[in-house]
Amino acid sequence: MTKRTGHLRLGAFLYPAGHHIAAWRHPEAQADAGVNFRHYVRLAQAAEAAKFDLLFLADGAGTRGDNVDFLSRTAHSYVAQFEPITLLSALAAVTDHVGLVATASTSFNEPYHIARKFASLDHISGGRAGWNLVTSSNEHEAKNFNRDSHFDHAERYERAIEFAEVVGGLWDSWEDDAFLRDKAQGRFFDPARRHVLNHKGRFFQVRGPLNVARAPQGHPVVVQAGSSEAGKELATRTAEVIFTAQQTLDDAVAFYADVKGRLARYGRHPDDLKIMPGVFPIVGRSESEAKEKFEQLQALVDPKVGLALVSGLTGGFDLSGYPLDGPIPELPETNASKSRQVLTLELARRENLTIRQLYLRVAGARGHWQLVGTPAQIVDELEAWFVNGGADGFNVMPPLLPAGLDDFIELVIPELRRRGLFRSEYEGRTLRENLGLKRPANRHAAHGAAAHAVA
Repeated sequence: MTKRTGHLRLGAFLYPAGHHIAAWRHPEAQADAGVNFRHYVRLAQAAEAAKFDLLFLADGAGTRGDNVDFLSRTAHSYVAQFEPITLLSALAAVTDHVGLVATASTSFNEPYHIARKFASLDHISGGRAGWNLVTSSNEHEAKNFNRDSHFDHAERYERAIEFAEVVGGLWDSWEDDAFLRDKAQGRFFDPARRHVLNHKGRFFQVRGPLNVARAPQGHPVVVQAGSSEAGKELATRTAEVIFTAQQTLDDAVAFYADVKGRLARYGRHPDDLKIMPGVFPIVGRSESEAKEKFEQLQALVDPKVGLALVSGLTGGFDLSGYPLDGPIPELPETNASKSRQVLTLELARRENLTIRQLYLRVAGARGHWQLVGTPAQIVDELEAWFVNGGADGFNVMPPLLPAGLDDFIELVIPELRRRGLFRSEYEGRTLRENLGLKRPANRHAAHGAAAHAVA
């Protein structure tokens, strides 16, 4: 196999106090991080100075369960965080180049809302918006939106496909040159360049047009995070970036080849989709320093939090009746995140882990790739995945904020640059330009041009 060359892509996945489940308890953590705007400004500007491609924010429209003891002991549960599009709109004003990617669910939103919000963010930021398209997997979210239970897994992915089609159609409501703003002639827009969607489908009925001009990027970049069979198919049809979770190089290469191999059936090229697995790096100037940083965080994990974490990752089943030092029991298939359940159970079985060992194993990365070591050791691993076809880049999940991001910027990025693996300057101003993604043509303009050429 020919090894690839070029630069990899980097996202900064900002979880308020850091990705480790006990990060907020660390003496260096910003304990009120989720609602501290200056904290996010510092992180965003540091990531931009380091030339990260994008900032990535997760989200959920509800807390993670009714276990108040668990919720009170962890910053992992979406209890006290800013709504992400609001936050990124504010961060757009204090940054110039870094991409701004927010999560918004197709399960509990309407396509018109999402199309409008992300088009607006793209205008505010000068072409740096990205939508992380997800289907919600949390039963507690459903109960906040007039439902007693969640959509079935298959149904929510069918809904997501139609949702994405509607959003894309709304983003093409106006051609790029539709708004004349001609004061002398009194013409604000050209009616011929306005297009009404008139969508009527199984899940949605949306007339349109969108009441926002076409976005600077044409369409904001679409990101997708699912790795189940349904998730991979959704990503192949709709996504331009995939944030995924693999544990080994072999698994990463297999996932990469599988997803890239599906693109042709939708008329897409492999370069039209960037695959960026999550990586949880704990960096030290020596191995012993890195391990000491890791153990400081591990020592802060409350067993109640660890048990609840494993219960959530393995499908939302209550494991409190099982011994912590015993094996994970056989569990039925979940209606929550199927790919994360499979990943977590495979990890437990592959490494023969007890429930306690498993929660300590996933307390940081929660199923993503975990690296603890020196800058050279960490870059060795990242380079191996990149050059051998396991990734186009990585979504970096700092264990502790701001210290974990600072460590990565100070120690890892110089080593990546020394090996020619990462940029020193941005290639452009938009997120698409920096990711190497094409700007989509407006479907109506392309059709009109083709019809004119035939005539």
